[in-house]
Amino acid sequence: MKILHTVESYLPATGGMVKVVQELSERLTQKGHQLTVATSYHPQRTQSMINKVKINQFKIKGKAVTGYQAEKKELQRYQDFLLQSDFDIITNFAAQQWATDLALPILSRIKAKKVFVPTGFSGLYYPQYKQYFIKMKHWMKQYDMNVFLSNNYRDINFARENGVKKRVLIPNGASAEEFLSAQRIDMRKQLGIPPGHFLIMLVGAHTGAKGHREAIEIFRKATITNATLLIVSYSSLTRCARQCFLAKNIFKILPKRRVDKKQLIITSLSRQETINAYKIADLFLFPSNIECSPLVLFESMASKTPFLTTDVGNSKEIIKWSKSGLLLPTTINTQGFSYARVDQSVKVLENIYNDSQQRLKMARSGYQAWQKHFTWEKIARHYEKLYQSLLQ
Repeated sequence: MKILHTVESYLPATGGMVKVVQELSERLTQKGHQLTVATSYHPQRTQSMINKVKINQFKIKGKAVTGYQAEKKELQRYQDFLLQSDFDIITNFAAQQWATDLALPILSRIKAKKVFVPTGFSGLYYPQYKQYFIKMKHWMKQYDMNVFLSNNYRDINFARENGVKKRVLIPNGASAEEFLSAQRIDMRKQLGIPPGHFLIMLVGAHTGAKGHREAIEIFRKATITNATLLIVSYSSLTRCARQCFLAKNIFKILPKRRVDKKQLIITSLSRQETINAYKIADLFLFPSNIECSPLVLFESMASKTPFLTTDVGNSKEIIKWSKSGLLLPTTINTQGFSYARVDQSVKVLENIYNDSQQRLKMARSGYQAWQKHFTWEKIARHYEKLYQSLLQ
């Protein structure tokens, strides 16, 4: 099959959607299919082929609702690329970004079989997106299939409520090749984590919505000792990054540190270092504010690390599938953002810290569920079968 995946960002960029599309594209290539990714221009991308996946890049940024940052001829070049190509399958990953938004008005003219992976509709409750989602009711019906990551989240519920019949559930996952590889780095020594320290980990970019502030506050208030909170996030000049490092400096000088021996580490790590950190963590703490289907929870399962998470995206469903995590008490506002109730979440953290048997049971259950259902190899096979069925 000749397959096109469209996504806002791709390698060497990083992020959840980059990882999803990379895993699927490279694995489908390994199965003998021709894969192309249409994505944004990246100044550090020096090759038009990455791991046998062809890259077509466009100097476009933005989205339909807030406007595109691109020359008009570049917008037209992208739409012409979609219309004039001879792909068998075109899959648009994620709404509310240019690579999908520019395809939506011309769906009826695209010859290939069309697949849509909405990934959550994060703007559904915003007034400025009202017209966008009125049109979305009709756009979704023009796709040959709509792929959802959850059976109970705002995007699939929107589809059900608006009579979109072509729906399928294919979850996210984590890489067996990455998480089953031998550990080669002594991360405790590298990061300065004392032997025997209880290691709590959070992986998430400095966007201001990954729950860094809440995680630090929950950790600060918890009556636990000899523990480290490790926040892994790529370096950034964002407000969130500045606030995190300020909180780290304040945390360090509090008098209580001499008694409880807690420490807070905020750092960026390579992918291999991050995976090795997952493997030595005792607990994954994820009080995120907005998600669709968090990859980090599947990665926790793959690393045998139990997790605590807000009721965000389909985290509640992932807990049901895996029995590997617990929900933090959560308040969800009118715009769909989730916020951990800190004082109550502290109690959840303290309880799991003191219950090594429950942590072990959760770790084993999550790992078994991941191996059985949520490796990227299995997820890619679902996509391959879907694509083949559409062509038949």
